[in-house]
Amino acid sequence: MRVRIDQGLCTGDGLCEQIAPAMFVLADDGLSYIKEGDRVYNDVQGGDGVVVVPTSFEDAVVEASQECPGECIFVTTD
Repeated sequence: MRVRIDQGLCTGDGLCEQIAPAMFVLADDGLSYIKEGDRVYNDVQGGDGVVVVPTSFEDAVVEASQECPGECIFVTTD
């Protein structure tokens, strides 16, 4: 499973961070970003913002994408 965020659609509600804090972070600019460990994927261009989701976080990432009011979290399965 892979996940990315379209920051152009992000409303900054931070629900994703509440649901899956290991995978999402609300940054100082008011937008949510994906994180992988200590690395925050804040490059909205290209594929750099696409992250492989560890199996243990898959359910939380799917829930975050379903609850996102901006519908900006995109999940793909391999």
